[in-house]
This record gives sequence, C-alpha cells and structure tokens, in this order.
Amino acid sequence: MKKSSAVTSPPSLSFFLLMLLPLLAQSSDDLIDKICRVTPFIDLCEASLRPLAPSPSDPKSLASAMASVVLGNMTDTLGYIKSLIRHSHDPAAERALAQCAELYRPVVKFNIPQAIEAMRRGEFGFATYVLGDAEKQTDTCQKWINSAGADDESSVALTARNKQVKNLCDVAISVIKSLMKGR
Repeated sequence: MKKSSAVTSPPSLSFFLLMLLPLLAQSSDDLIDKICRVTPFIDLCEASLRPLAPSPSDPKSLASAMASVVLGNMTDTLGYIKSLIRHSHDPAAERALAQCAELYRPVVKFNIPQAIEAMRRGEFGFATYVLGDAEKQTDTCQKWINSAGADDESSVALTARNKQVKNLCDVAISVIKSLMKGR
C-alpha cells in the first residue's frame, strides 16, 4: 500500500485558515478606514460599519450597509414619532409630529429600500438622490417641530434623532460618491 505525501492533515489546514483570518479582517478594516476618511463624520461612519457582522468586504457592500443603517435609524425614528403622537396632549405638537410621520413613512417603506436595491444593481446615482431626499425630509420634519414651539424632553430627543438621521444620510452619500469615483 502506498502512502500519499500530498494529503494535508486537518490540523495544518486549520492552522493555515486561522492564520489567514486576520488578514481578511484587516483588509475589511482597511477598507472601512479608507471609505470613512472621506465622509463628513468619520467617527459616525466607523461606529456604523465596524459592528456589522460579517463586515462588508467591498465598497459596494459598504455603501449598501450604510444605507441599511440609515433605514434602521429612520425606522426607529418613525416609531418614536408614532409613540410621541400617541402621548401628545398639545394639538400643535401633534400636528407637527403627524406631518413628520407622513414624511418618514414613504422614505422608510419604499424609498430607501429601493435605493438599497438600486445599489445592488449598480445604480448609485439613484441611491444618492434618494438619500439626499431623505435628508431633506428630516430637515422639513425638524422645521415643523421647531414651529410647533415644543421644547420639552421629547422634542429635544426628536431633534437629536433627526440630526442623527441627517448625519447618517451625509455619510451614506459620501460613501456612495467615493464608490462612484472609484469606478
């Protein structure tokens, strides 16, 4: 019986894969560093992308991941707005909140999911437009909240949420634009 010397033992294969893993993770981290450096909010970009598992490994998946972060944040903010409407006792604040919900609803249900799908097809211009529009919707919502004159804890929290969404949109747009430049 011949013994083959070309057979790799499982322990040495496992060792090889273990040695390769940090290199793969490092390249993903380097990509996040590189992409986030060109955004207006580097820390926000990194805080949004680093916790993702598995970490996006190419610019296109980073852009989609960032848009998904925007979607998640806007969805949470819409839920918060709905909660504020249910507990509001001020008619002016309730109207402003209802108007905000009307702005957020289509962006969350249709626009951003379509932008994410467009990015998967390589239609980055459309995705940039949609995210820019989402940013404008948060600005409009904030103007309505400000004009309602509410300055209680909940309106301050909504202002912070609107600002976060706006900043996330800025980051996502920057990521997409850097991807478009790299084509």
